[in-house]
Amino acid sequence: FLSVCFCFFCLLHTDTMAGRKDLDSYIAKLEKCELISQSDVEQLCDKAKEILGEEDNIQKVEAPVTICGDIHGQFYDLKELFEVGGHVPYQNYLFLGDFVDRGLYSVETFLLLLALKVRYPKRITLIRGNHESRSITQMYGFYDECMKKFGSIDVWQNCTEVFDLICIAAIIDNSVLCVHGGLSPAVLTLDQIHAIDRKVEVPQDGPMCDMLWSDPDEDIANWKESPRGAGYLFGSDVVNNFCETNKLKMICRAHQLVLEGFKWHFTQKVCTVWSAPNYCYRCANVASMMQLDESLDSSFLIFQAAPSVLSHQSSTACALFFFFATPIAHNSLYSHTHTHAFLFCSV
Repeated sequence: FLSVCFCFFCLLHTDTMAGRKDLDSYIAKLEKCELISQSDVEQLCDKAKEILGEEDNIQKVEAPVTICGDIHGQFYDLKELFEVGGHVPYQNYLFLGDFVDRGLYSVETFLLLLALKVRYPKRITLIRGNHESRSITQMYGFYDECMKKFGSIDVWQNCTEVFDLICIAAIIDNSVLCVHGGLSPAVLTLDQIHAIDRKVEVPQDGPMCDMLWSDPDEDIANWKESPRGAGYLFGSDVVNNFCETNKLKMICRAHQLVLEGFKWHFTQKVCTVWSAPNYCYRCANVASMMQLDESLDSSFLIFQAAPSVLSHQSSTACALFFFFATPIAHNSLYSHTHTHAFLFCSV
């Protein structure tokens, strides 16, 4: 019996070591912005689905941690982020979603983050953004990029199946709620977030949709229909009530371009973090990461676009600004300027 147990342990250990060796080879290749094979993508996505499927709707995270906003396929700027903020596994990271679309390297960006998640699941947390969606990625670049780089729909399908399993929120030391977009009038408590069936394509409406699409607005009270065509605008009273009910210190989110890299709202009850510098290779914004220490005191690391990205700029990158007067469909783009150099964009 002991011999059988020992043999089983050896086989399990060998499989684990082989798996880590595969993951290390994936990471090494992806860090050089080189694609892994389609079969390796499938294997990586299968492993990721096992891990992500076991996570809660609100994944618990311990401080200290570095919080990052939208990346949007800007691979070389993701590399710069790690150079400035520290590398996994030596630093804990929480990414607030929108890993893909817009930038030129969504495939490499998402696969690198996914490989790091599978290799170091306790060191990196991924939250789903509104772009981790089949409908949105077919409009804003990720689908086309997968087809161009792999010549088939399979990689896109593998990745979108992973999207469906990514958690929709995280909570740091039971005090800081992290989401991609914002709050929902259908969600008053954290228990209601736990009750959401997240393992689906992003719905057209409802609490999950709202959490991925909504935005804070300094100029309103209560709730207002969002000009994005999905989600809501919410005011300070909504945030104060939600934080008081759920005993939260603050809410951290992404989803909106900020020229200065981050912006506080509602007397530091909400913070927007943006981590894609020179967004769409044309906005000339800086990017930031929020660092929370063991006491949940916050500080920010500001960084510029990676120098190497200059040679990868494209005049055909997606135009950023679209102006109009009426609300639009769920999967359309909305942009307008806001006060204090804060740009309000569907990204």
